[in-house]
Amino acid sequence: MEARAGGLARAAAAVAAPQTHPAVAAPETPLAAVDWTAPWFDLVRPELDLVRDDACAGRFDACRARLDAMARTRGLHNENGRAVRFVDAVSVATDAYEAHIWATGEVPTRCAGDGAWHDLFNALVWLALPRTKARLNRLQAEVIAREGVRGVRGGLRDAATLFDENALLVVTRDARQVQALRGFDWPALFVSGRARFADQVGVAVFGHALLDKLRAPYKAVCGHAWIVHADPGDASPADPAGRTALDAGLAPALSAADLRPSAFAPLPVLGIPGWWAPNADPAFYRDAAVFRPGRRRAHGRARQDDPAARTSTGDL
Repeated sequence: MEARAGGLARAAAAVAAPQTHPAVAAPETPLAAVDWTAPWFDLVRPELDLVRDDACAGRFDACRARLDAMARTRGLHNENGRAVRFVDAVSVATDAYEAHIWATGEVPTRCAGDGAWHDLFNALVWLALPRTKARLNRLQAEVIAREGVRGVRGGLRDAATLFDENALLVVTRDARQVQALRGFDWPALFVSGRARFADQVGVAVFGHALLDKLRAPYKAVCGHAWIVHADPGDASPADPAGRTALDAGLAPALSAADLRPSAFAPLPVLGIPGWWAPNADPAFYRDAAVFRPGRRRAHGRARQDDPAARTSTGDL
């Protein structure tokens, strides 16, 4: 344990050229047209509602300061025991973003430019599910401590990045729904099984790049679905108790052994029943460019053409 901690400290101390957080920028969005009541904002809604006016006015430093105060009040810490703080990214220069957070607790947060919304959503997710964010940070920092910062992340860091940037949490104990999702059986999932999905499955947007993108939603927006085996009524992102339960169950379940790109399943966000009015028409799901048939090899190994195995945070 001491050797590992020392390695993490050395990795965090490797300060080089400034680095911004990895991002996939959302298209420019007329803020007046954003539907802030959309269900994809449910996970972060309590905190988003408190800073939204400032963010829409471009006062991102005020947002950062308010969210930082919330982190202090709630006693947020990473798994290295460091208090989580949202600091202006211009004050931080490092080529090891996750190692910096591990070593200091400081989360670099841009307050101007194209990345400001992206980093605002990142801070909001830290406040919504702090244990899960802290676990992802630990997993990434441990890899950096072992391997350093490389041009190619490797499987674990790829998967952690997919989770952090683009994950959808699919909360269910319904094996039939999981099978349909992993089998790309969109009619069984969203047409004939529509009522069952609404009753047995809860979905929350965790990825902050995905949240940023959903300020301007379009049909092809796709997330990386991560199955959370829990009752959706007990782990609902729409209420504080459910959010706490979701965080408490999800964080310890994330491990280096299980977190891999092929563990995700593609899920077009606007296909989720109740999330987009046009999907009430079954014809919505006949668009094979979005709702693609997929195939997997036996034993759970993903094919190279399986969208779930791709490591981009863009659309699948």
